Formats: sequence, structure tokens, C-alpha cells
Amino acid sequence: MNIHELDAKALKFMPSPKLVAIIGNPNCGKSTLFNHLTGLNQKTANYPGVTVEKRQGVLFYKGNKAELIDLPGTHSIYPHSEDENIAIKVLKGEIEHTRVPDKIVYVLDATQIYQGTLLLQQLSTLNIPIIVVLTMNDVAQKKEITLDLKILSEKLNNCRVIAVNAKNGSGMNVLIETILDPEITASSAINPLGTTMSIEREIQYRFEWSKKIVEKIQVTESRVGLNKSYQLISSIINRPLPSTILFIMSMAIVFQAVFAWATPLMDLIDHAATILEVSVSAWLPAGLINSFITDGIISGVGSVIIFLPQILILFLFIILMEDTGYLSRAAFLSDRLMRHLGLSGQSVIPLLSSFACAVPAIMATRVIPSNRDRIVTILTAPFMTCSARLPIYALLIGAFVPQQYWGWLNIQGLVLLSLYLLGIFGGTLTALLLRKTILSGPKPNFIQAIPEFRIPDLKSVVFKLIDRAKVFLKRAGTIILFVSMIVWALSYFPRSETIASSLQDSLVEVTDVAARNVLINEAASDQLAQSWLGRSGRTLEPLFKPLGWDWRITAAVIAGFPAREVVVAVMGTIYAVGEQADDLTLSNRLQAALDEDGNPIFTLPMVIGLLIFYAWCLQCVATLAIIKRETNSWKWPIISWVYMTTLGYLGALAAFQIGSAL
Repeated sequence: MNIHELDAKALKFMPSPKLVAIIGNPNCGKSTLFNHLTGLNQKTANYPGVTVEKRQGVLFYKGNKAELIDLPGTHSIYPHSEDENIAIKVLKGEIEHTRVPDKIVYVLDATQIYQGTLLLQQLSTLNIPIIVVLTMNDVAQKKEITLDLKILSEKLNNCRVIAVNAKNGSGMNVLIETILDPEITASSAINPLGTTMSIEREIQYRFEWSKKIVEKIQVTESRVGLNKSYQLISSIINRPLPSTILFIMSMAIVFQAVFAWATPLMDLIDHAATILEVSVSAWLPAGLINSFITDGIISGVGSVIIFLPQILILFLFIILMEDTGYLSRAAFLSDRLMRHLGLSGQSVIPLLSSFACAVPAIMATRVIPSNRDRIVTILTAPFMTCSARLPIYALLIGAFVPQQYWGWLNIQGLVLLSLYLLGIFGGTLTALLLRKTILSGPKPNFIQAIPEFRIPDLKSVVFKLIDRAKVFLKRAGTIILFVSMIVWALSYFPRSETIASSLQDSLVEVTDVAARNVLINEAASDQLAQSWLGRSGRTLEPLFKPLGWDWRITAAVIAGFPAREVVVAVMGTIYAVGEQADDLTLSNRLQAALDEDGNPIFTLPMVIGLLIFYAWCLQCVATLAIIKRETNSWKWPIISWVYMTTLGYLGALAAFQIGSAL
């Protein structure tokens, strides 16, 4: 019988199921086992008051069920990170709304017996029934490591020991029946440690205890011994250059994938949203409902879903690198460089990924165990030049930077490169500032267990990708949609009957399609000017006047709060060229734009300031929503938005005032 064939709804009235905690060292196959036991009957949330994720699922089998909880990987019951602390608190029943588990499924890597039995010995003191599950048995066999399960069980005070292979299902039914078996009770502690033992003696004791266990259960390693391990380490140390080159190539592939490979899928989503928007607009009569559904809901949902390809591609690479064991190596290689910023090597992949999009990059900071380092990385990531900034850069650089060459270097290309470097500088400065002030502390200790290279389990990869997509769409999507509808309301209300009536009268007399489009665009511009958004632009104009902005630029910046790339479309409407006009048409309008005194608005100092503003400001509600989601607090997104907006404002102010004076 398939373990997932019973519908969850059919069993919802059963008595409260047993709670089973799955725990083990990092990279031991724990999450893969959890995914196979629960299938799609799982959900992800946060533990109360912290950012650590709570992954729970339900195991159904032959009319019975058990509630499973996948705890973060840990090496000891003496925690060194928030993840490890939560795992131990769950086992002790110290987490709100989470009871003490009825059983523990301890996942033990068959190739890492020494390390694995250390935590197992500590867990045995909790007086909770333990089922030991041996994973990576196929890898152990290839290494000619043999285990006598009967002797292992005896030395572990008769704990049930089950060897499984999640890839082919071997041993899974036996494990499931054991999990659901009500007869399994707690064994006495396995050589419990003394409470007065010194830390140094305790560590030595545990090592000796684990060593004796392994020796007594007849473990043989005929081809991989201690000498070979040292030879491998020496070869790595003596050949750092190939590893560094491989790391750079790997990061280049990740960057290329998230930045370029996602583009066709993003364009497809954007095209589908446009088709749906046009179809709905043609089907519904013109007016409030039409605009609300097309411009508010469809456009808002589209602004959320369009990030999905980048998120899935980025997390696919992260999951593959993590499951193969390469992620640990990549973090180790980049650690020395990142320590100059007060961070560890585990921050490098999220920061590099931010050049594509800060949203999936911030989600990727979950690989960082230190909460302080994680928050510093989260607040630094939005400074990296994401793809959403490029339409604005392309418009302004193409319109106001001359298409000339300095030697063989293109000046427009140099300006674009300088904006990327400006973002990196802002992020570096922010990381150093945070580490010296509100997030000060010792430089992070980076202790990384390097796992074996392994082939990822495809089913587990798919489950993890689905989980990431659900979390993003559910948590970030609701906030983004809400803000998008607010911006729509600001740009739609109040309606001017005079403008609408004048447009209808003018259209009656004009038959040329191009001329009619001009009238429609001018009417849309006039309507936007007198809307709450336009009025907000006029109200806030004095605040941004020192930057050289008029009310139209101010209104476009306000409208672009949900997503930066919206600014180009809003400018198209404000300057009466239509949202779908090409950059050349809009560029000509911007170049010709004059203020009330007849002076050009888009001067070179103002444009440079506007570019600096967009390089440093945080104008992306998706990013703010993810920061809130990942930090479980509104404090950090508010701090980030205020800090980055202030920095962008001051940078634009300096550029305009100094440039104008010169």
C-alpha cells in the first residue's frame, strides 16, 4: 500500500496522532527522509517569535497516522546557533504550542558513525523512545564500510536500528511500522554523562565513548582510512587555485542562470499577464471595475509571480549544491574574503544572487546559522544591483549619457559599471557599519563540517522547490498585492468627469488611429496629474526640489514603490506617451521636459542624482515583505527602508547640488 494513498481529509477526525521528531546531524539525509514519509502532506511555518522554520507533516499508513516534525540539523544538544537551540527546545517541550515528542527518529549517516553517535548518546538522556535510522548505506557499501545492525542495536541499549534507502524505498515500510508501533518505549540512557564533568573532559569522554561504540560494532574501512583522509586534506591545501577557479565558475553559472536563464520564463509570465489583462479589459465595460481588476489585481499578482522563475532557479542551484555537499566547500573557500566585512563565507551566495533579485537572495540567507550574520547579510543584499533596476538605468543612461567611446571603452557601459560598483560600495559600507554598531560582536566563528559528495535525491529536490514556491507566493504575495492595490487606488481616484467628457468629444472628431492614441495618452496624463498620486507628487515636491525633481518625477517614484521597474511605465503615462511606448519615444519626451520657468528638468546633475538614488534606495515592496518574513519582525524592514532611502536621498542631493554648482 502506498503510504500517501489515504486522503488527509478522511482521517482528520482521528484521535490526536503521536508526535515524532526527526533529528540528526546536518547533511545526514534527514530532510530527504522526512519528504518521503510525508509526501505533500506537509506545511512550513515559523516557530513563535523566531525566524527558524517549523516543518511539519503527516504520515498516513494503513488507517493510522503520525505527526512528524523535521528539526534543524545539529551536532549536539548544547546549541551554538538559533537553529540548534530551537531543535533542542522542541525536544524538551520548551516551545509554545509544541508538545514533547512521543518518539525520536534519529537519522544516522552510515559513513559518519563517529560524529553521529555523539548526538545520539546525548539524546538518550531525554528519556524519549529513539528509533535509529541508518542512511547513506549505498555510499557506505561503495566505501566497503560494513555495519552489524544487531550489535549496533545491543550497544545502543536495544534501540531499534533500521537501515533505509529513500531513493529505492528499501526499509521504508519497516521504518513506518516501527514509527507507528505503540509498544516502543524509551530505553535507559546510554552511558549518561556526569553533570559535574568539565567541558574538556566531557569532549574527550564523548569522543572515547563514540570510538568504543564504533569499534565494538565491527566497522571496517578497508579502502578509506585515516592516512587517506590526511592525504586528501593535503591535496586540497596544496591545490587551492583549481578549487577557487571551480568556485568562481560555479558562482558565474548561478549568476547567469538567475539573471539570464529566468528571463524567458519571466517574459512568458509577463506576456501571459498582459494577454489576460487585455482580454479582461476588452470583456468588461470601461470604468472602475475594469481598472481595478486589470490594473490593480492582475497587475499586482503579475508583479509577484514574475519573480517565481528566479526563485526556483536560484533555490534549485542552492539545493543541488547543498545536497551534493558543494555548498559547504563554497562557503569555506570564500570565508577569508567575507571575514573582512565581519561576515562568514556562508554570506557569499546570497550576496551574489542579489545581483539578479534580492527576494530569492534574502530567502537564501537561511543557510547562515548565526542570526547576527544573517541579518547583516539580509540588510546588505538590497544594495546589489538587481535586474529590476536595469530598465531605469537603460532609460536614463540611453537618454542623457552620450553614446561615445573613451578609447575602446563605451562611456554608457562605464556609467552602468559604475552603478554596479556603487551598489557594492554601499553594501560593503553598510555591512561594516552594522558590524560596528547595532549588530556588533566578535567576528563569526566558521566551523564547517565538509560532507561527502553525493548524488541529490530528485524527489526531495522537487519537494524543497515546491515548499520554497509556496512560502514565497503565500507570504510575500499577499503584501505585494495589497500595496499594489493601494497604489492603483491612488492613481485612479478621484476621477475627473471634465477630462473624460473632453476626451469623448475629441475622439468623435478624430478618426486617425495615431491621433486618437495621442488624445488618449494626454487624457491619461491629465487624469494622473489630478489623482491622489499626482496630488501627492505636488505635495511632496518641495521635499525633493533640492534634488532637482518636479512633481512628475516625485509621483513616478511614489508609484514605483511596489516595484522599481514600474517607474518607466508611470513616466510613460505622466509624459503622455503611453505605458507601452518604446524607450526612444519616452527619452525624447524626458529630454524636452521643462519646468514652470522653462528650464530643462532632466539636467545631467539631476540624472546622475536620480541614478544614485535608485542605486541605493530600497524601492521594492517584495524585498521589504521578504525581510519581514525572514526576520519575523517589522523592525528590520523599516530600518532598512529608512536607512537606504535616506542614503539614496543624500547621494542624489550631493550629486545635483555639487554638479549644478560646477
